[in-house]
Amino acid sequence: MAAKENVGLIFKMYCLLVMTLVAAAYTVLLRYTRTVTTAMYFSTTAVCVTEVIKLLLSVAILAKETGSFSRLMTSLKENVLGSPAEMLKLSVPSLVYALQNNMAFVALSNLDAAVYQVTYQLKIPCTALCTVLMLQRSLSKLQWLSVFMLCGGVILVQYSPAEATKVQVEQNHVLGLGAVAVAVLCSGFAGVYFEKVLKSSDTSLWVRNIQMYISGIVVTLAGVYLSDGSQVIEKGFFYGYNYLVWFVILLASVGGLYTSVVVKYTDNIMKGFSAAAAIVLSTIASVMLFGLQITLTFTAGAVLVCVSIYTYGLPRKDTTKLDIKEPSKTERLINV
Repeated sequence: MAAKENVGLIFKMYCLLVMTLVAAAYTVLLRYTRTVTTAMYFSTTAVCVTEVIKLLLSVAILAKETGSFSRLMTSLKENVLGSPAEMLKLSVPSLVYALQNNMAFVALSNLDAAVYQVTYQLKIPCTALCTVLMLQRSLSKLQWLSVFMLCGGVILVQYSPAEATKVQVEQNHVLGLGAVAVAVLCSGFAGVYFEKVLKSSDTSLWVRNIQMYISGIVVTLAGVYLSDGSQVIEKGFFYGYNYLVWFVILLASVGGLYTSVVVKYTDNIMKGFSAAAAIVLSTIASVMLFGLQITLTFTAGAVLVCVSIYTYGLPRKDTTKLDIKEPSKTERLINV
């Protein structure tokens, strides 16, 4: 029994480590690729390629889940070609996630990785609000307190934002904050909407992912055409790509799928630890790579955000049942 518990703990620690490293590395490397002075790649094409890789990975996982090629094809025909209404339903989060992913590139082109990582945690109160409104769930008093703590921490971080001395490209702090705000709203709404769709039927998670990623490819291709169409035709779809850009795309692709699997085997406390650890790692990396000058208010705000993430994920006490205390041996004798 102890052996099983140890294996479970080791696996959870592995999940925590990978989830933290992926989140921190994605943010820092994306920031790095948007601040170098070499030929700049098109962020819209990177988002589109990410959707393609996610689709391929989801199909591979569904193939393993179904067990045979014929069952895989039957499932795809039934749930993709034969379900236009479901495809239309999943196009909503596809559009919102596409906007969110593009806003991440805009934000990290104008904000330091650590500042972005802290500010982006506003997705927690946004998701909480969407959960209350769309799924009719309630939050505990501790969770509401955590939400206000998190907002206070982000305000402190933005009150005296840390500056990066080694970044030479032109940046617009207001534009970066606006992009984070849009990304936060998109993350909250799309996450809760997708959860609602998932729980409305017994359809496999990977089938739903495939439906969403097919719509996502269409949406992101439209984004490429509308935003960078003429330049992509002139310079090429993969203009400015190098091994770091491809690595960022791989992290974005694997990170989303891996997180959805990890959540199944861990809990909110571990997710909170992961988010807090990613903030710390991003801050350390920003100091080393970008010369980030950390202020006292930034430190206080970041600590407040980390604490709020942890407390938000604490398990809620079930108050619907009364705690019945077993009488002691002495009490039983007296009653007799």
